[in-house]
Amino acid sequence: MKRIYMDHAGTTPVRQEVVEAMLPYFTEKFGNASTIYSYGREAKAAIEEAREKVANLIGADPREIFFTAGGTESDNWAIRGIAHANKQKGKHIITSSIEHHAVLHTCEDLEKEGFKVTYLPVDKYGLVKVEDVLNAITDETILITIMHANNEIGTIEPIAEIGKALKKLDRKIYFHTDAVQTVGKIPVNVDELGVDLLSISAHKIYGPKGVGALYIRKGTKIKPFITGGAQENKRRAGTENVPAIVGFGKAAELIGKELDEQYKKLTYLRDKLIKGIMERIPDVILNGHPTQRLPHNVNLCFKYIEGESLLLNLDMKGICASSGSACTSGSLEPSHVLLAIGIPHEIAHGSLRLTLGRDNTEEDVDYVLEVLPGIVEKLRSMSPLYPSKGGN
Repeated sequence: MKRIYMDHAGTTPVRQEVVEAMLPYFTEKFGNASTIYSYGREAKAAIEEAREKVANLIGADPREIFFTAGGTESDNWAIRGIAHANKQKGKHIITSSIEHHAVLHTCEDLEKEGFKVTYLPVDKYGLVKVEDVLNAITDETILITIMHANNEIGTIEPIAEIGKALKKLDRKIYFHTDAVQTVGKIPVNVDELGVDLLSISAHKIYGPKGVGALYIRKGTKIKPFITGGAQENKRRAGTENVPAIVGFGKAAELIGKELDEQYKKLTYLRDKLIKGIMERIPDVILNGHPTQRLPHNVNLCFKYIEGESLLLNLDMKGICASSGSACTSGSLEPSHVLLAIGIPHEIAHGSLRLTLGRDNTEEDVDYVLEVLPGIVEKLRSMSPLYPSKGGN
């Protein structure tokens, strides 16, 4: 049976060119980048080349890119590092109620340390209002962290507008954005966004898992998150994962060249998928903003059915999808994002996220549109909640 992968917001396959770039650094170019002999210099040069490629993708200076173990570490470092380095100025952080758990759980941890956190509400599309951010600022505020786009519903947040508004203030408040879902999908430029810190992950852009980066604007006062060595300009200790960093650099280089072409292709497939599902299946809600959303993201709620049953039935037809964030898919609780945009508890359970990628075709979309209505109909016919069962 043919398998169709539509969970690219969860992870992406590593491109062949990326694997080929990585392979020599496992064997003949295996050196530790902290050593001064030829093997070490070779590894160090490869890391610096990758740093430049990642920097180019987001319009940054390579000296502002620090490699990490992924998006989760980057978020943790940005938030904890700023909080602990600047707590003498204040202990207030502003975030949104729909952030990834890497941000939310980190903020909750800091609350236990005596920091105050404001969790901003969002509208029915999942948008944070710029005025809500500004109104939440107090004399104690040291950090604002708002995701660039939501990993579940795909809504793109007004980060550049928030950045512009913060520049007009008479004091410095650090601004972080989790751009794990946007880098490689839409143009991302740190200066245009007006951010001081930005998180990226390689495995969302056809690179290897276990490597990411944190952009830290020059002059930002931040503490290291991992100590014990002088790597990454004394900011992130630990022997560098050279093959993964090389792969990350190659993936960044490749995706940067394809950005426009992929944006057009994915937007077309996304819109066809949304329109096709809404036309074929009744009682469906589109989650997230209808247009201000990631080009590859489709997130829907199907009334009267459980998302997990939907996923298992799709899997039996060879379609790999998700009901929300891959990081919380083992949880029985409905998505905190869907609850935050006002979806009732019982409907939030029937969510489906389809996220497209560079290998998906129009035939893939047609196949989903062919099999999904039958699956939904079958599951609804078994549901005691479905009204067509006689209304009792």
